[in-house]
Amino acid sequence: MKRFLNECKPFDLVIIAFCIMLSFVPTAAFLATKSTTDAETKIAVIRIDGKEVERFYLDKVKNKTVTYHPNKNQYNIIEIDNGRIRDKEDNSPDQVAVKQGWISEVGQIAICLPHKLVIEIIGDSSGEGDYLIY
Repeated sequence: MKRFLNECKPFDLVIIAFCIMLSFVPTAAFLATKSTTDAETKIAVIRIDGKEVERFYLDKVKNKTVTYHPNKNQYNIIEIDNGRIRDKEDNSPDQVAVKQGWISEVGQIAICLPHKLVIEIIGDSSGEGDYLIY
């Protein structure tokens, strides 16, 4: 440690301290945007083959189960419970959407690719373009 301090110039320590402080900026920005999005109305949008089928206001629906039939011999059972939504059951071979489980935050998506069913959570009532990228 003494050797390091002997080889450093005073300005080097200032640069190191500045870089350390700068490394906390993304965390502060994330926390600032997170607190503003918590107050948003969360809307779950169900799409089949790219067409919107139904919307659910997750803050208003307490407990609901809906079954969709994207095509003949295909089904998806969607469950909503206290501000979160999931694909409870389907007859797709890989069960990716079922294994994903509950989603509840703006920007999260669950996809059942063989059935072309997408569950997406958006913010506000405008719908499009309300995605958060971290």
